[in-house]
Amino acid sequence: MEALIAAERLSVTLEGHPVLTDVSLAVQPGEIVTILGPNGSGKSTLLRALLGILLPSGGRVLRKPGMVVGYVPQRLAIDRTLPMTVRRFLSLPKRVGDAEAEAALKRVGVPEVALRQMVDLSGGQFQRVLLARALLARPDILVLDEPTQGLDQPGEAAFYRLIEEVRRETGVAVLMVSHDLHVVMAASDRVICLNGHICCEGTPRVVSTAPEYRALFGLGTQGALALYQHVHDHSHDHGEGHANHHHGHHHPHHTHDHA
Repeated sequence: MEALIAAERLSVTLEGHPVLTDVSLAVQPGEIVTILGPNGSGKSTLLRALLGILLPSGGRVLRKPGMVVGYVPQRLAIDRTLPMTVRRFLSLPKRVGDAEAEAALKRVGVPEVALRQMVDLSGGQFQRVLLARALLARPDILVLDEPTQGLDQPGEAAFYRLIEEVRRETGVAVLMVSHDLHVVMAASDRVICLNGHICCEGTPRVVSTAPEYRALFGLGTQGALALYQHVHDHSHDHGEGHANHHHGHHHPHHTHDHA
């Protein structure tokens, strides 16, 4: 299967400092890949290089010709003095019809916000509107830069659930970057731990017990990675999921505070 996007021995140097060294990865159609790393680990640089915004100093990036990317930025500054309804925002830069816009908002669970001002949305609503706009392009791959930053734990769980549902329904691939080291979407096919280079990678359960992961994030034996997942067949074969949801029961002692 041809990868949608791949890095081969990618290195990036910014202002004379090596930020990424010898990074190789590939995202296949329909796959969910989460890149985890602390601040300053090169996550945003890696995304920019993969998207062709930054030129690598070594190695190369391969992108499937004609691939459509739906990008959900980490944050988007909206001028508070500029009136901008959600409906208008969805038509930037490419106009979309009312029915299409309505369907996109309904898909991401915020059908009621169409006529609201962008600046009046909650953090969770704002992220869902950004996702709706990305999905309007009918992307082959969704690229999400720290999409749950600033959301509380229930909001984070709900957003991950939404991404999992969208992948299951549309077959879109997902490349997500996060520095939220405690919680990762269990539907990720692979988790890649980054700190200037790839420290470890594997399924969420494998990575959560990897010594490299614990060392990278300064976790003692009590530190753990909790997994948000649907209650369903746990084989992650894109089967039927259910809306009821819990997070990893195998680390009940670990608490989270994302408020």
